[in-house]
Amino acid sequence: MSVKPLSAVRLLVVLTALALGVVVWSPAMAGADTSPQTWTVLVGAQSPDSAISGMKFLPGEITIDAGDTVHWVANSIELHTVTFLDGGQPQDALPEFNPGITSQITTQGGPVLQGGGDYNSGIMTTVPTGEDAGPLPPVAHVASYDLTFPDAGTYTYYCLVHGAMMKGVVTVDPAGTPYPMTQAEIDHRAQLEANAIVTDGNRLRAETNRMAAMAGPHTVMVGNDDMNAMLMRFVHQRVTVPVGGTVTFTNPGMGGPHTVTFGEEPPGPALEAYVPAASYGGGNLSSFIPGHLDFKVTFTEPGTYHYICALHDVQGMVGTVVVRR
Repeated sequence: MSVKPLSAVRLLVVLTALALGVVVWSPAMAGADTSPQTWTVLVGAQSPDSAISGMKFLPGEITIDAGDTVHWVANSIELHTVTFLDGGQPQDALPEFNPGITSQITTQGGPVLQGGGDYNSGIMTTVPTGEDAGPLPPVAHVASYDLTFPDAGTYTYYCLVHGAMMKGVVTVDPAGTPYPMTQAEIDHRAQLEANAIVTDGNRLRAETNRMAAMAGPHTVMVGNDDMNAMLMRFVHQRVTVPVGGTVTFTNPGMGGPHTVTFGEEPPGPALEAYVPAASYGGGNLSSFIPGHLDFKVTFTEPGTYHYICALHDVQGMVGTVVVRR
């Protein structure tokens, strides 16, 4: 079979394309800029009405070069932390989050990850500093956190509030290694993951509405979660019962805790007290409700009683019980 020679024009096009390919794909060129870079990762996700919240770092994994910095940005009202324990080693068990432990709610470890020890952002939220960030005492909370990685390796981090379900990984290559993704590509991936969380949360909300309808008018679903998205709403939000009637507050979730709190929010450890049943005719009453547990309240006096989830009222998790004679 004879091969036709390339015309001068076609030969010029091929040679130009090859030359461009060398410029675009040459590893030497890709890694030529060895100056430190800063990369942005989002912390959490939420729907526009704050009813859906996601317990994820977006994206959950990122690859950078030694000397680079990761810039985490709060992306939800829900509280989170960015926490590297023991210098970023994977953990078999995580400490239980406790707002009374200063090291869990304040920045720890300095701006450069060097060696062992714990590195912590402190509380991260989109709530402005000085405003109500949920059940915590008035401690400082931040909108962003930066950490520089001088050494190659793989570093695992967690949100202490949400435990192992909210885990991230930073892989650090030697300085000068070509990056696998640009910041624009990272942002796109983060947006896709955030959209998927909200879609999952809307499905969870519809499922919770069906559960509440089947349970009857005197049962309130206290949010819901599937270890990916959380529903930050009471369903049914407004309930009417006669004097002597009982409302059952049930948390159908897989682990996300909430409270049912009438009156003043209890301080400190009392916030985490689980009460299975109580009578109520006014004043202060609160029960911490982990997943798959109920709180039954029998109402002894007529009136209109407002209640909140002390953990998530900032996101609109509030309700009302009307008691009629």
